[in-house]
Amino acid sequence: MELSAPDTGAPEFYIPASASLLERRPLTLKHGDTFAMSNRYGDFSGGVTNPEGLYHHDTRYLSLLRLSIEGHRPLLLSSTVQNNNALLRVDLTNPDVYSGAELLLPRDTIHFARSKFLWECACYEAIVAHNYGNEARTVRVTLEFESDFRDVFEVRGQARPRRGELRRLPQGHDRVVLRYTGLDDRARDMTLSFAPVPDLLLEHRAEWRLTLAAGASTTLFVTASCGAARPSRPDFFGGLRGARRERARGSRESATLRTSNALFNELLERSLADLVMLGTPTPHGRYPYAGIPWFSTAFGRDGAITAIQMLAYDPGLTRGVLQFLAATQARELDGARDAEPGKILHEMRQGEMAELGEVPFGRYYGSVDSTPLFVLLAGLYWERTGDLETLRRLWPSLCAALEWIDRYGDADGDGLIEYRRKSVNGLANQGWKDSEDSVFHADGTMARGAIALAEVQGYVHAAKLHAAGMAEVLGEVAQAARLKAEAGALQRRFEESFWMEDRGYYAIALDGDKQPCRVISSNAGHALFCGVADPGRAARVAQRLLAKDMFSGWGIRTVGSSEARYNPMSYHNGSVWPHDNALIALGLARYGHMTEALRVLSAIFDASTHMDLRRLPELFCGMRRRRDRGPTLYPVACAPQAWASAAPFALLTAAMGLHLDAGGHKVRFINPQLPSFLDEVEIRNLRLGESRLHLMLHRRRGEGVAVTVVSKTGPASVDVVL
Repeated sequence: MELSAPDTGAPEFYIPASASLLERRPLTLKHGDTFAMSNRYGDFSGGVTNPEGLYHHDTRYLSLLRLSIEGHRPLLLSSTVQNNNALLRVDLTNPDVYSGAELLLPRDTIHFARSKFLWECACYEAIVAHNYGNEARTVRVTLEFESDFRDVFEVRGQARPRRGELRRLPQGHDRVVLRYTGLDDRARDMTLSFAPVPDLLLEHRAEWRLTLAAGASTTLFVTASCGAARPSRPDFFGGLRGARRERARGSRESATLRTSNALFNELLERSLADLVMLGTPTPHGRYPYAGIPWFSTAFGRDGAITAIQMLAYDPGLTRGVLQFLAATQARELDGARDAEPGKILHEMRQGEMAELGEVPFGRYYGSVDSTPLFVLLAGLYWERTGDLETLRRLWPSLCAALEWIDRYGDADGDGLIEYRRKSVNGLANQGWKDSEDSVFHADGTMARGAIALAEVQGYVHAAKLHAAGMAEVLGEVAQAARLKAEAGALQRRFEESFWMEDRGYYAIALDGDKQPCRVISSNAGHALFCGVADPGRAARVAQRLLAKDMFSGWGIRTVGSSEARYNPMSYHNGSVWPHDNALIALGLARYGHMTEALRVLSAIFDASTHMDLRRLPELFCGMRRRRDRGPTLYPVACAPQAWASAAPFALLTAAMGLHLDAGGHKVRFINPQLPSFLDEVEIRNLRLGESRLHLMLHRRRGEGVAVTVVSKTGPASVDVVL
């Protein structure tokens, strides 16, 4: 993909593109703070703004790694990432090699199997060459390599007037060390180790001459380490065992879901494997990094929403998210970072440009919704687990977040939560739809001033109700009563300010003059998820969400097709986002609109059957569904993306009406339904306190779903509420 600097007037952190990621169909690996994107040949193709490469701490350590056979690109046979995301496997063969008119090496004589994985800040690769010919062959195998040490924001297209110094450090015959000393005075080393020792090792090329008897094979090992130099013969197989064991441990921590539909099982398996891969160890627990390639770091909003979607099945992930967000909570005023005491993180970066302040995202707090989502997530976690120890530890941070909501979130004291960026370098829009043009009036003009988003009022309403419940548990009776009263007042204010009777819907936002932005958008669906909507009005919203202008057939659009700024190919003004649809489905189920929730689940599942590796991307285009055509993909969508990977689990939770109450030792299925493509759902290793459950759901021929307890240990009971 060739990216160029945005045209004058484009948003500062826009991701420009003159070509699509989809053309390359990149293959991704990740471990910890390191990720790799390769092409289908297993190469990194090189180029300033081509996103392929090996990245560590928001810096591309290896930009070029290209395999050639006798100076020619090999022929691609197949390539894939294993289902558990641990290993990339590429099968190649030699092309026809001539000397003048003489055929020296017929194609398909030598098979090359490339196996690549990441482990502890390094990319390990084994290249097995096997001679399937009937005579001995000598072939020249070359690896070209280059390190550009570009910050991920440079790769995204942001120009820099100056860069640091890159130099090669002498090491010997089996390795190359490249060191970049950035403008931040930090030295970043890339060490390439080769075994066996290459016949020729130059500054940017390693070369072997392999002589293979008929039927014989040999293996080349290459390790690219981000940081200190590694031994000359790294333990490829030991590292691979470690990577696979870690993936297996991550999967075991979650409840497992199996269904009667093989394609849906593939979607769930890929989604869980992606969540395990994106889940990054921190001193505070696992945290789901947002997505590859542009957002492989901690985002507060993304982490909270991912944890909400996975809470029923993996509460340990939620605990890690809560503890990380509490530890990184803002403690002081800093306008350059949109930071205020008690505010929860938007984004954290570790690259050179963040260190220097060339981008504001070292620790950036420009999210209006991450703080109420933090409180809401804590309340949901408490209900799900009854983990009093974690609640007590988090309570000071939760109180600080509530203080931020009242003091800074509602700066004008009108009872609504608004945002306005403090720095011209920050994000103009600070809800989840954070494109510069995502909040507008019915005539298409941009909303100005301090903006109150519809869904944010819902998040705050739910957060205060949940905080009241937690306060009661901790003996803070007066605070609990106050929070309940504030939640009730906010609900009334929300109905008065956002409801559009003539459109039967909630406005997307209020502008700085408290004038509603009378736009039909998916934001209102989040109000259903939070329970802030009046039930009668919620029914009208449910119908409107599934109307033709909002429902593409592949899912609910972010903005209706009748709106002034609708563009199905835009980032936020008409596209379809899986996590958006999942939260809406949870809201539809909350208000009893199960038919609509099942339609959303079915649409997203149908879309997934057209996706590479059954991997739901960050978003796709909102074009209307047509017979014999799949969904239209978005050119620079991240895949995998954490909250998209979690969406299938939340959609299934909505359909089953699954609720877990640790205090009452209850597993409840409220009006459970299953779509027509699922006859059965099996849930194994569902944990509730000291209980472990194995459950089966069966769709009846008539209506409804039967729930069977296959096995159970502990005091939990299972109720089906119709």
